[in-house]
Amino acid sequence: MEIYQSIILGIVQGLTELLPISSSAHLTIIPWLFGWINNPDFVVAFEGFDVALHFGTLLAIGIYFFKDWIGLIKGGFNQVVKKEKTTEGRMFWYIVLATIPGGIIGFILDKYLSGVLEQPIIIAIALIVMGIILYIVDKKAPSKTDYEHMNLKQTFLIGLSQALAFIPGVSRSGVTMTTARAMGIKRESAARYSFMLSAPIVLAATVFKAKDFVFSLPFFIGIFTSFIVGIFVIQFLLNYLKKGSFKGFAIYRVIVGLIIIGVIIFRG
Repeated sequence: MEIYQSIILGIVQGLTELLPISSSAHLTIIPWLFGWINNPDFVVAFEGFDVALHFGTLLAIGIYFFKDWIGLIKGGFNQVVKKEKTTEGRMFWYIVLATIPGGIIGFILDKYLSGVLEQPIIIAIALIVMGIILYIVDKKAPSKTDYEHMNLKQTFLIGLSQALAFIPGVSRSGVTMTTARAMGIKRESAARYSFMLSAPIVLAATVFKAKDFVFSLPFFIGIFTSFIVGIFVIQFLLNYLKKGSFKGFAIYRVIVGLIIIGVIIFRG
């Protein structure tokens, strides 16, 4: 893999993992569009590289929300040991419980169906369909619950929805934010919880796939690039959603899906 390829993929990962537009779709489509997948050396180097890029955005989430994570961990510990009930302790265990079902189901489906679903036409359809759903849900859903007042039912269902992220084009952040909005959670809170919820599963995937990593200069540059871009994207999205909506992201998904279909038709 060339350094410029790792930089491009790192930028793509940093942007698309945290925005509701599907990193798995973009990381599959970009090499397909540019013909990189026709190079055996690239294919070998790319094995596990997409997961490594996710680790870059995981670092971004960990550092950006560092104080929040410390508070969550302390709260979760104190709730069990000292029986202290706090918002941080409650949210910590909500995240733990919400991660389990989505993680297990997603792992099983990804293991047996991932190769079947990584086709451009399926990705295009998933982008378009999920984009339409995101637009409709976000437009019609009320904004009445913030991050600190989310309940077990809401957090559990959001976690369960993560299982659909095994379909390239659906997007982990996209489906979790859509589910959150469907239950009346405010946009900024939906994004924040989606970021926090993604951390345990991405960490588990990184550890599980570490054996496939091909350590090289492009490998580390890609991770660093996704990390830096990820930091800026988190800040942007949380500020943007204080007043903005998901409409632009929904439209983007539909446009990209249509472009992919157009390329498929043109190439025959």
